[in-house]
Amino acid sequence: MDKRILTEIWIYPVKGLGGIRLRSSRVLGKGLRHDRRWMLVDENNVFMTQRDFPKLSLFKVSPENESFKIVRNENSISLPFNHLIKDMPVETVVWDDPVTTFEVSKAHSQWFSDQLGVMCKLVSFPEENPRPVPIGYQINNEHVSLADGYPILIIGQSSLNDLNARLENPVPMNRFRPNLVFTGGEAFEEDGWRNFTVGTNRFAGVKPCARCSVPTVNQDTGEKGKEPLATLSRFRSKDGKVFFGQNVLAIDHYEIQEGDEIRFY
Repeated sequence: MDKRILTEIWIYPVKGLGGIRLRSSRVLGKGLRHDRRWMLVDENNVFMTQRDFPKLSLFKVSPENESFKIVRNENSISLPFNHLIKDMPVETVVWDDPVTTFEVSKAHSQWFSDQLGVMCKLVSFPEENPRPVPIGYQINNEHVSLADGYPILIIGQSSLNDLNARLENPVPMNRFRPNLVFTGGEAFEEDGWRNFTVGTNRFAGVKPCARCSVPTVNQDTGEKGKEPLATLSRFRSKDGKVFFGQNVLAIDHYEIQEGDEIRFY
């Protein structure tokens, strides 16, 4: 039988900014450790993403000791994994979900404001703060980070290969900002996945991922186009939405690593 192997692990510490590929990661209740635990909000405390600010993709993020280094052009700033929460909470909303966040620091907010040319704040989302997964998709009362709706997104390399065979200009996997990428299996088979393991960690697929406009953003240039959504919409749409990838909940909270075999139970 064709084995399915976890080949890539990605986190996106600051929502909308560049991702980091990891060899291994601890799985937590809200998703992979450090994934989307920070985000930018505008002067009205509305969350900012590549949908409206595609240039966010040009901020590259890398781990550095007990912090992340964030670089834009030749400017950089350090974001500690753990920082003191001193200021008043910032009440914001991610889609329809009210969330309580905290400004990291005035200095961080000013740095991002200067880089983007718009007033904004960098806020963090403490692990203990609530944000339930949508009702009807919970298994064990799961919560989610600042991701759009679910803790983890998995996509098969075969699915991207199928899409790219239909495109005039193939796109890389980073257009879809997955957490987990696997090889093996048929194109789009993850749509129907329910109970599976990666290594020793159990997961549950709960809902195919409805895509917004972010996959049309070139993650290296910050430019928006029409593809790959135009092509996807011709064969991957339902009820006015375009689907690519599977939203996943974590049942266990262990370590996963590249090369882990994926099994079904």
